[in-house]
Amino acid sequence: MRVVSTNQAPAAIGPYSQGIIVNNLFYSSGQIPLTAEGTMIDGDVTAQTHQVFRNLQAVLEEAGASLDTVVKATVFIKDMNDFGSINEVYGEYFHTHKPARSCVEVARLPKDALVEIEVIALVK
Repeated sequence: MRVVSTNQAPAAIGPYSQGIIVNNLFYSSGQIPLTAEGTMIDGDVTAQTHQVFRNLQAVLEEAGASLDTVVKATVFIKDMNDFGSINEVYGEYFHTHKPARSCVEVARLPKDALVEIEVIALVK
């Protein structure tokens, strides 16, 4: 196992890592819309989802992976009524490559985020 850590994404806010590589698979921790400095961004679910993808891209790059090598994504959303907006942003990042995905509504996310996404990706 190898721990993945980058200062280009927010540091873990608890006893976990940004991600772990096992063999040729990268498992990310869930990313919420914090900046790399650890500040929650202002904005609606669309703005928050873009920040989540910036964070995912940073940890994927550090792992030697990319959005193009993601095999599975799990999306956690605070309100299923935001599904359309989140899905639109999601499609901007996964427009040709479409990994397997689950999407669930949850009662609450860390720091009252509106969206959190975690991924599993192949390491190049």
